[in-house]
Amino acid sequence: MSEHGGRQTNGHGFVRAGVTGERGFTLIELLVVILIIGVLSAIALPAFLNQRAKAVDASAKELAHTAQVAAETYGTDNNGSWTGMTPTSLSAIEVTIPTSSTSNNAFLASVNTANDAGYSFTIADPNSSETFTVTRLNAAVIRTCTPTTGLNGGCVNGTW
Repeated sequence: MSEHGGRQTNGHGFVRAGVTGERGFTLIELLVVILIIGVLSAIALPAFLNQRAKAVDASAKELAHTAQVAAETYGTDNNGSWTGMTPTSLSAIEVTIPTSSTSNNAFLASVNTANDAGYSFTIADPNSSETFTVTRLNAAVIRTCTPTTGLNGGCVNGTW
């Protein structure tokens, strides 16, 4: 080591960084930062998971709406009668309606046409294990669902 213009060098002309005045983070400071990150994560994670559940349910609800429009079209095409309506007949009206679980997506699970006064169909959602049912009886439309534990983004007290 040599002194060069008031600075210490390492013998090759490079200035040696001194330890005086340099300070790193203490263990306590690092632990406080980690604790803050942990608290923020604990707050954000449930909100994120709830948004995911809502997105999963939104696709099933959209499918229910599409199936309802197809069912109304079926009734219009059959002089106001829903007798004989099946998942296949609704899928023929609107080709985007799946009638079986493909890629773990929501699908039209069942159709019931007890009489000419209305219809009922159920959308099953394998992602959340929830079902969404639309029932039309005379002029009233009722939307019900089966809530589950875990992912539950849109079924509240059995309605949606």
